[in-house]
Amino acid sequence: MLHRVFLFLKRWLLQRIRGKPMGNKLNTTRKSSARKTNLNDFLLEVAKSIFTDIFNVDVVIVKIMNYAQRLVDADRASLFLVDEKKHELYARVFDVGLTCSTYRDLAALDLEEALKLSSIREIRFPISKGVAGYVATTGNILNIKDAYKDDRFNPEVDIVTGYKTKSILCMPIFIRGSVIGVVEMVNKTHGSFTKADEYAFELFAVYCGLALFHAELYEKIWRSEKKYKVALDVLSYHSQATIEELRELRQKPIPTCLPSITHYSFSPWHVSESNKPVYCLYMFKKLFGSRRYDLDDVMRFTLTVRKNYRKVPYHNWSHGFAVANTMFTIIETSQHQLNSLECLTLFVACLCHDLDHRGKTNQYMIQSSSPLAAVYTTSTLEHHHFNQTVTILQNEGHNIFKYLTSEQYKTVLGDMRRYILATDITAFFENRIAMEKILSTGHFSWDTIHHRNVLVALLMTACDLCSVFKPWHIHRQLVYDIMDEFWLQGDEEIMSGLVPTDLMDRRKKAALPKLQVDFTKSICLPCYVLVHRLLPDTKPMLDGCTTNLKNWQKQADDSGGTEV
Repeated sequence: MLHRVFLFLKRWLLQRIRGKPMGNKLNTTRKSSARKTNLNDFLLEVAKSIFTDIFNVDVVIVKIMNYAQRLVDADRASLFLVDEKKHELYARVFDVGLTCSTYRDLAALDLEEALKLSSIREIRFPISKGVAGYVATTGNILNIKDAYKDDRFNPEVDIVTGYKTKSILCMPIFIRGSVIGVVEMVNKTHGSFTKADEYAFELFAVYCGLALFHAELYEKIWRSEKKYKVALDVLSYHSQATIEELRELRQKPIPTCLPSITHYSFSPWHVSESNKPVYCLYMFKKLFGSRRYDLDDVMRFTLTVRKNYRKVPYHNWSHGFAVANTMFTIIETSQHQLNSLECLTLFVACLCHDLDHRGKTNQYMIQSSSPLAAVYTTSTLEHHHFNQTVTILQNEGHNIFKYLTSEQYKTVLGDMRRYILATDITAFFENRIAMEKILSTGHFSWDTIHHRNVLVALLMTACDLCSVFKPWHIHRQLVYDIMDEFWLQGDEEIMSGLVPTDLMDRRKKAALPKLQVDFTKSICLPCYVLVHRLLPDTKPMLDGCTTNLKNWQKQADDSGGTEV
């Protein structure tokens, strides 16, 4: 007892010597107790809020950033997760606040490219880069009072955006002793981040780790369930080509000459169903000879691809065949510098680009909570089409690329994925801007990989829209085929209580001529203008598109909105 009194008197004397009155001790104790009470109340609120949305990782991340921002009174907050396999940090949801401030640590990225990512859902960078990378690799807290005096800080985004980063508090999130994420808070509203902020966040980080761990675990289970449903759906609808179908195709002779097939006015839709595979074999052989592939493999592959297109009004096997024929025509009739492997990949990508299409748009798949939309959050159908292509290639006797080297095969699959994803119509706008920039700031070069990639992406769009430049009587019928598909989707949207767009609403079919004019002017015509500038021999596509646009414009003007 005397010993405790002695220690108390000693502390009191020291406080007096330092000019701190004894009365402040009680006030300090009360303030500390109040802070702890407030922190406990805050953490209880965090637990209640975050764990109610434990089934959605993105919602959990947003809540963590919002609470982190409130906890330490920061102006901005970002959260990066650790990808141990790729040794990267990635952000699934951008930071709370300034759109581009998430990128302040992306020293590995070209600044212009990083800023382009502002509309993309996920970004990645090496785990060794920047302030966040340091914290992720060391597991240490980093409290920077002056960002510009720290070598680990990347000021480039501040320069572009005009946002001034002053102080940074970057904290690791642990689960089972390993760093699974990093929260970075920027610019404390008043002064710099303190030791009290560090202490508070260490407690907060425990809840963050548990929430993220369980949310990601649930998401993996949920996505696996969705993939399983997609697989069952595909298996119930499709199968491989039968022995009888293969035998029947073997008995059909492959023509030695089909001159009309390379005319831009040729109608692939008028080729009989039994002859479409034969024409595919002709085009395949014409492009690639007969030494580097097994004819039976090509037959099985073609027949199985045909079987894996659904019987929808427009995005069916006939459409896939027509798109492949258009790419074949471009390759055969225009002066280009595409190598044989690129031509092979483009042709097969076109043939397979809409495999297992359900006759619905990506937006509908998302709105209707389709299992596909859960598996592929961007370019939903296009990712599925590519994965279906790979699935077919993996079937026994279907690998038409088996004579390629492993490096060539890897290149083909990577390129095919890019080509098929390019058929997402939303990708066209970015590709159009990129090509217009190339042409306005210099000249197109086949030797520049970026130029080449943008061109082939535009070619995929040009082929996908091939019905637009066909002779009027063919084109007009195809427009009604695709409208049948759109209107069926619109009917389902109305039944579900949704409001369809004018294009999907059969009650507004009188506006079809005007809708076609708008579509052609905004997408088709700009696409064919650019392709023609790069490949002048494709002029028939531009001419056909222009002629059909005039016909639709005339109908729109004459009818005043009444369907013709």
